[in-house]
Amino acid sequence: MKMMTNPIPKWQLVTGWVLSGILALVFLPSAFFKIAQPKGFIEEWSKNYPAASALPLGVIELTLFVLYLFPKTRYLGGLLMLAYLGGAVATHVHAEDGMFFVPVIIGVIAWLGLYLRDQKLRTLVPLVAE
Repeated sequence: MKMMTNPIPKWQLVTGWVLSGILALVFLPSAFFKIAQPKGFIEEWSKNYPAASALPLGVIELTLFVLYLFPKTRYLGGLLMLAYLGGAVATHVHAEDGMFFVPVIIGVIAWLGLYLRDQKLRTLVPLVAE
């Protein structure tokens, strides 16, 4: 038996995609710098992390973002992105820099964007009792 579902209002779909698109402003430049390693990047990166870690982390960021955008892999991408951001929170806490809330906000934006544009996720995690 197929469950009847209400279509997602257009404003929520658009808002969901806009929020998901905001992640491009975070993940794409970060991945670009780690992969392309423009002049001076590795010197700055190496102050806090091993130089060899930049490229793999850039590839991971790009991969997570792509997985998140494609419908068939959106849940996997979202979960892996959340795990990656958890590591970012831990890094900020360890460094005592006070910016731990930034990856938390990015994770909330990612899942809110997915929630607003995805009917299956809304069914799995309803916000109100019906």
